[in-house]
Amino acid sequence: MGAIPTQRETARRVSDAPAHLRALPHGPANPRARAHATLPGSPAAPGSARALLRTAFTDWARLGLPGTDHLTDGLADDAVLVASELVTNAVVHAGTDVEVVCRLEEPTGALVLEVCDRHPSRAPRDSDAESPYETPEYGRGLRLVATLAESWGVTYRKGAKTVWARLSHEDEEGEERAEEDETTAYDSGQARERGLDVAGFLAPEPRRPERDRDWLNRGALSFLAEASDLLAGQLDENLVAALAGQLIVPRLADWCAVWLEDEVMGRWGSGGSDSAGGWAADGTGGTGPRLARVWHGSENRIEQLRRALEKDPPHPRDGLRSGPVPYPWPGQALDLRDAHGTALAYRLIAGGRPLGTLVIGRSGLLRFPDEITGLVEDLSRRVALAIGAARQYARQATISRVLQRGLLPTAVAEIPGVHSALVHEPCDKGGPSGDFYDLFPAGDGRWCFAVGDVQGKGPEAAVVIGLARPWLRLLAREGYRVADVLDRLNRLLLDDATEAADAAARALVHPVAPGDGPQTRFLSLLYGELAPFEGGVRVTLASAGHPLPLLLGPDGTVRTAARPQTLLGVIEDETYTSETFELLPGETLLCVTDGVTERRSGSRQFDDSDGLATALAGCAGLSAQLIAERIKRLVHEFGGRPPEDDLALLVLQAE
Repeated sequence: MGAIPTQRETARRVSDAPAHLRALPHGPANPRARAHATLPGSPAAPGSARALLRTAFTDWARLGLPGTDHLTDGLADDAVLVASELVTNAVVHAGTDVEVVCRLEEPTGALVLEVCDRHPSRAPRDSDAESPYETPEYGRGLRLVATLAESWGVTYRKGAKTVWARLSHEDEEGEERAEEDETTAYDSGQARERGLDVAGFLAPEPRRPERDRDWLNRGALSFLAEASDLLAGQLDENLVAALAGQLIVPRLADWCAVWLEDEVMGRWGSGGSDSAGGWAADGTGGTGPRLARVWHGSENRIEQLRRALEKDPPHPRDGLRSGPVPYPWPGQALDLRDAHGTALAYRLIAGGRPLGTLVIGRSGLLRFPDEITGLVEDLSRRVALAIGAARQYARQATISRVLQRGLLPTAVAEIPGVHSALVHEPCDKGGPSGDFYDLFPAGDGRWCFAVGDVQGKGPEAAVVIGLARPWLRLLAREGYRVADVLDRLNRLLLDDATEAADAAARALVHPVAPGDGPQTRFLSLLYGELAPFEGGVRVTLASAGHPLPLLLGPDGTVRTAARPQTLLGVIEDETYTSETFELLPGETLLCVTDGVTERRSGSRQFDDSDGLATALAGCAGLSAQLIAERIKRLVHEFGGRPPEDDLALLVLQAE
């Protein structure tokens, strides 16, 4: 995006001309001093914009570009916050993709931000009229931009609208300016890869009370936004507790501790006197909380502090009060110079359920400043939400593991005269797959196999698989033909009993809302029967809405081995048919789910122009296991991104 033309609507604080349109003293702008990205119009866009700016600031400082000596942490925080607000405004009120540009003016070190959307008819709006996000760090509107920016304005073009802001370094006393320059902006993207180290970037070492107060008034907003992004991405409650300590110490407190408790515990100590402003002195009643994390600004004091805190866990009288309330100062665990101080406890509550307690302490204070207590309370809410989300994920993962164990066979049958190979890769490693397979003896010298794909995922899909697999085995062992098995399974999926089981599974995951009717239970299935004989294997199979199986000859020829038929669970009186052929020595039958055929690379799919048949033709002469591995590798290599669907394939090869 080039220079912005004359404004139709601007709001300026300093000069008559748009500040970022002034001619640069040294000619054209350095292209290296410019960061640019186009972001989708989604709630993730503000976080992406913040990461873009922090990465740019770090790169500019590393390159030593003219003006970076003025790029202080305060200016960086202000720019990140302004960018977050402008992008939020564009996403919420324009609803289009957002183009973000940040330029460093050389040599002044001023920052120019431009946020462009594709809805020029909608003027940028303040957030007083509506709050697009529940979290308070977003959407503070253009008044915040006007407060932080030297000047700002709006440019209307054909098909686009750009809101720009210019932020510059405010001259201060030389000592304070040099002190600020010691810390560069933080690279949030790289810091996330370093795990817990990112918290140290978000809460750097405090310097002076007046500088600390300035950070609370301005940088704290960006701190909360970044902390929310960091905590929201964690799926382990212990890591959330660790990050909370890293975020708070040393900026907001000298030490921090996080206790976690079971949601089912539901009770605390009921006896004892109120020795600390709302905290019971003893630990009777229940097993008590678990001290998950202790963090101190001086690492050599952590273990001693942990031992002291373990002896005095929090026991709140009001279990649903988020705090803060006083907590006894653990002076015996600290040095003599820290023998006195103030500690506060915050109850961690999410969804009306107490999850634990966050305690902070600072030596040499009679009381925490109100700005600190308010900020930590805001942060504690985010910590509680992250812990609740991590626990919900853990519960869902446990349910999924239990379900998954019952959905797939514990062992695959060995068939005389047939080599087999299986690949099964769920897209969601923590949840039950919608794809399933089976290979089992049916008696009378017969073996049966199945490869299926249920519409949807999670427990709802598990219900269908949990019904289909046992019924397939039962009907096969009762001697039903392949086509008859599909007829009966189709009626089962349309039965009221299946609907009830499906509703129970959905209620297990989330409450069923009024009017939430029965869900469709479509199942694509490739089902067949194998009967070995001297000189080969007789195969009878049928495909119900499933990718057709492919037959590979020893000479590399490939053909389909079934005809397409309707999905199971769609038409109540559907009648299915089957095909029978002989699998001769050296011939291979390949059965796959649509995670193979519909693997995407841009607008193309793996099976476009008979891509799967071509890949299989190149496997002539390979064993069943090598064919399975090669097809899997080709599918993975076809797309640049990880698979977005479950993948299953079965290879049957006559000896």
